[in-house]
Amino acid sequence: MNSLGPMTAPSLNPRVFQHPIRIYWEDTDAGGIVFYANYLKFFERSRTEWLRALGFGQQVLRDASGGMFVVSETTVKYHSPARLDDTLIVTAELQTGGKASLTIVQRAYLRTANENQTSDRLLAEGTIRLGWVNSNTLKPGRIPAPVLEALK
Repeated sequence: MNSLGPMTAPSLNPRVFQHPIRIYWEDTDAGGIVFYANYLKFFERSRTEWLRALGFGQQVLRDASGGMFVVSETTVKYHSPARLDDTLIVTAELQTGGKASLTIVQRAYLRTANENQTSDRLLAEGTIRLGWVNSNTLKPGRIPAPVLEALK
């Protein structure tokens, strides 16, 4: 369990993986808002935890298969800034999957809560295309069948 506690957002699809992230001083820029490139870090953390929740730690997967995921393309649209001490919910959801690549849709929501309700506001959304490569040669390969099966 994360130190932020369980995060189940009624406004989010329950089939979408959700990962909580707290905004720290180091995440912000001189204007006091989250530096735009940090959303890519948050997306990476959510994808890593999603794979871990499916039973695939990335180092173990690399050691066992000799391969790894690499980012080949990304797009991000920013809607609203996050600030120091905000709690975000960062999601990961498979959009398309093939034998050698995946496209993941990711979103970062601001989590706000009071005594009566919890709500989430979309801050950033993007798509990340991942390719599977041999970890030594970086040549494209096939995603291991157990990984593809778990993503279905």
